[in-house]
Amino acid sequence: MTEKELVKKLQQADQLTFKYFVDQYQNKVLNTCWGFVKNSAEAEDLTQEVFIEIYQSIHAFKHDSRLSTYVYRIAVNKSLDFVRKQKRQKRWGNLLSILGWSDSPEIADIPTWEHPGLKLENKERAAILMKQVETLSEKQRVAFTLHKIEGLPYQEIAEVLQVSLSSVESLIFRANQTLRKKLQTYYQQDF
Repeated sequence: MTEKELVKKLQQADQLTFKYFVDQYQNKVLNTCWGFVKNSAEAEDLTQEVFIEIYQSIHAFKHDSRLSTYVYRIAVNKSLDFVRKQKRQKRWGNLLSILGWSDSPEIADIPTWEHPGLKLENKERAAILMKQVETLSEKQRVAFTLHKIEGLPYQEIAEVLQVSLSSVESLIFRANQTLRKKLQTYYQQDF
């Protein structure tokens, strides 16, 4: 089945085709969401939300990009919205704690790294790296995550982010430079 045929059947709300589509993309979407939220349960919830949105909005798909790009774009946007919401809630919780209106201040823990696609032998180093990735600007973080963790080529990242190929190259270059400096500083402080 060609991509156009697949999209046409999805637009016709064909249940078997949608099940096939979910089977094909589920792990990719789950890994993408996990790459941003670092929590398996939250990533699973976001994955469901991504497929619900695709099911509800596939009729608007115009073939301006590949279907996979469309799917990644929705997964990234859902994940970033979730992260932004979490940050707002955390700031609000911290403010309430500072004002003495909350009994339990939220303390950010370094999450346990169980990402199936992330194969680093040393979990501590992975945690340090991922914590530094979180300090990157949003676009750098998205480009870095899609390239280094999801393995997407620059062109597809450009389509997901709706920017030029040179912008993606620049974002990843700057992300690498920033991370290199931060990690050098981090490890120099340890010794």
